[in-house]
Amino acid sequence: MAPETNQKPKSALDDIGREIGEAARKLEQESEKVISYLNSEVVPAIRTNSSKVLRVAADKLARLAEYMDQHHKPK
Repeated sequence: MAPETNQKPKSALDDIGREIGEAARKLEQESEKVISYLNSEVVPAIRTNSSKVLRVAADKLARLAEYMDQHHKPK
């Protein structure tokens, strides 16, 4: 007579569940890497370039205001 065991036979659903769990862990790890990259590289670049764009726009607006002041004809 074979000894009794409390282990259930391995099923395909168990395998699928483990694979899904592993895929979810890997996805979470990769997501953390992407977020870290965005925070360390992309966000600072956007902030730097945004301030440059604002400076250029401010300069252009100042030139436009000066032009309007010089060419304004009082009525």
